[in-house]
Amino acid sequence: MHRSPSAEAEVAAELADVRPHLASRYAAELPGARAAVLTRLWRALAHEPMPWVAHREPGREGLTLRLSDGRRLHGPRADPYATAAYVTAVRLDETSYDDPARLLTDLSVPHGTSLAAELGHSVASLALSRAGQEAGQGAHSKEWPVRDWEWEQRVVDGHPFHPNCRSRPGFSVAEQLAYGPEHGSVVTLGLVSVRAEECLVTGEWPEGMRDGERLLIPVHPWQADHVLKRPCDPFDDGVAAHPLMSLRTLALPGGPHVKTALSARLTSSVRDISVYSIALSATLSDFAETLAARTDGLLHITRTLGAATANSPDLAAVLRESPQEYAGPGERVVPVAALATTELPESPAWLAEFARLALAVGLRLLELGVALEAHGQNLLVVLSPDGSPVRLVYRDLADIRVCPARLARHGIPMPELTGRIVTDDVTTLRRKLFGSLVAGALAGTAGSGAALRAALEAVVPDLPGTADLAVLREERLPTKALTLMRLSPGTPGDQWAELPNPLDTEVF
Repeated sequence: MHRSPSAEAEVAAELADVRPHLASRYAAELPGARAAVLTRLWRALAHEPMPWVAHREPGREGLTLRLSDGRRLHGPRADPYATAAYVTAVRLDETSYDDPARLLTDLSVPHGTSLAAELGHSVASLALSRAGQEAGQGAHSKEWPVRDWEWEQRVVDGHPFHPNCRSRPGFSVAEQLAYGPEHGSVVTLGLVSVRAEECLVTGEWPEGMRDGERLLIPVHPWQADHVLKRPCDPFDDGVAAHPLMSLRTLALPGGPHVKTALSARLTSSVRDISVYSIALSATLSDFAETLAARTDGLLHITRTLGAATANSPDLAAVLRESPQEYAGPGERVVPVAALATTELPESPAWLAEFARLALAVGLRLLELGVALEAHGQNLLVVLSPDGSPVRLVYRDLADIRVCPARLARHGIPMPELTGRIVTDDVTTLRRKLFGSLVAGALAGTAGSGAALRAALEAVVPDLPGTADLAVLREERLPTKALTLMRLSPGTPGDQWAELPNPLDTEVF
């Protein structure tokens, strides 16, 4: 077996200094972390349109990829919707690999070296995240959390399908332990004072974040140390905020959620906040309220309370309602990504009911002219006291798509929006919804192609027969080619893969 020890060894050395009692648990978690990241990488190699994969040959003993240079890469059958770490090794010609970073290095593909380093970080950080879980707490607990941020802390493994699921380059071990939600972190935000005339503000910026003619913009401590490189005033005498699964968004005690700029590459994206998104935030929030009213109470969209930027993506913040605002007595609002950590009642039946709810709402909005990016982080489900899915909550409108032609067809006024959010391209709209909701949220909750197929078979025949539904039933399922995108730094925008249709009984 070939392994790349650098990132793993670096984390081990730092851990020995800052949290030595976790060292043995970290070492024990490394094999499982390698398998988890290798499984995600193998899914990408098996299904994304890599230009250096000449042919894919499925067989009884697994899948063989013929590479353009003549080599062969062999591994198990690749279920594109599986979330379990079932790939422990793959074979490149006659050499076996259990380390995804070493495999990608030896494949010697364009831009593979930089991604291999990220995969090494992903393995090491994932092992660290798992090592920090105490028995009976976090993802291992059978007790359902009460507070919103406690649900977010249960998502230990990160993105269910991206090999960079826990990649946090630029974060020391001490910083990961201090800021990562899966470590139960409590974060003290800072404030940067900026003259109001130098800022773009939309919505209502609260009086508690003003100082006369100056705005006080919340700043993540990592951002203050590594990007702004300046000391910050303490937030409200050192308010302790709880990080959500995106790490840069935090729940303020008894109040809203604050999305901060975090100019680090986590998973795929640099988590700053564009001036463009700040400028549109209030308009999108108002539009979303009118849109949610057309779902017969099945969808709530968290309101943006205020957004501000010092005309820089590195210094900006957005204040949003907590999704818990939409919970009734005895109800819980759960991020879909956290559902996999929870024992659901009558799981197959529950999954079908959740799929029915999510597809009905998503397809309804798509027909009206709005495609949500309804992945497991943005989409939340309201559970009744007995655990039944009854409503949805959606947060973060920055990456939705709005179709003027469809809005006009339904007599809905087009809001004053510009830029990438606006499109009449039907393929773009369907990719946005199907790739996030079906290939993302539903697949991640189902955990396998067979379970996803069973849920869809139970509900799709009863959904309104729109042209969008026909495409979902009959064509291959789009998903972002996340690994290809990391291997294509010169190609702007999203790239896409097409997965086997989960309703195809010959495949699952």
